[in-house]
Amino acid sequence: MNKPKTTLFMLMSVDGKISTGNKNDRDTDLDFHRIYGVLEGLKQYYDLEQQTDLHSLNTGRVMAKVGVNEKFKDMSFMNFIIFDNTHLKKTGIENLVNNLKKLYLITSNKNHPAFTCKNKENLEIIYYKNKINFVDLFKNFKEKYSIENITIQSGGTMNSIFLREKLIDEVSIVVAPVLIGGKDTHTLIDGRTLETDEDLKYVKALELINMDKLKNSFLHLKYKIINETKIKNDC
Repeated sequence: MNKPKTTLFMLMSVDGKISTGNKNDRDTDLDFHRIYGVLEGLKQYYDLEQQTDLHSLNTGRVMAKVGVNEKFKDMSFMNFIIFDNTHLKKTGIENLVNNLKKLYLITSNKNHPAFTCKNKENLEIIYYKNKINFVDLFKNFKEKYSIENITIQSGGTMNSIFLREKLIDEVSIVVAPVLIGGKDTHTLIDGRTLETDEDLKYVKALELINMDKLKNSFLHLKYKIINETKIKNDC
């Protein structure tokens, strides 16, 4: 498939959690800074984040959670790709377009507040009438918008869609030395639970590219995703 090279880049706990709970006020960016044994090594993650691609993909839910509807710092060197139907307000859209090089807003909500800002030159609204066709979208990222590389930093549900649609090439994970737990706490890959033998095609094996032991017991793991799942038949 002709699409950008995609890397899922996330901070997670040893048990795979990307949040500290299932409420909006529980967030690793906030809570990890309060926990001794974890806070000391966090800067390494943010240093690595500064080295990621200049096209960053996320969701409106995550953006709203970090306060984009109220304020947003200058990141005029970055391009954001954001999926959103209901979480971003008009102020959030304005905060983003005023502080980014370009914002790609993907929505299936015909009444999204982004449409009231469509005269902004650095705002590209990509609208799908009923349901987003992710394969078509990623193809257009490359062929129509000439995007070569994307860093994905969305939530577990969206990550599962990308994974199962074979749209993630690599995983770059910073593992924090902490256990969180909680069956309703978001993990790196959420989405629908697999149940049948047929569902095994959605399980993706990984090939280790690199492993760095960072300071303060943090790890940085990089994997290639083997998107074509091969399943051994029972004898």
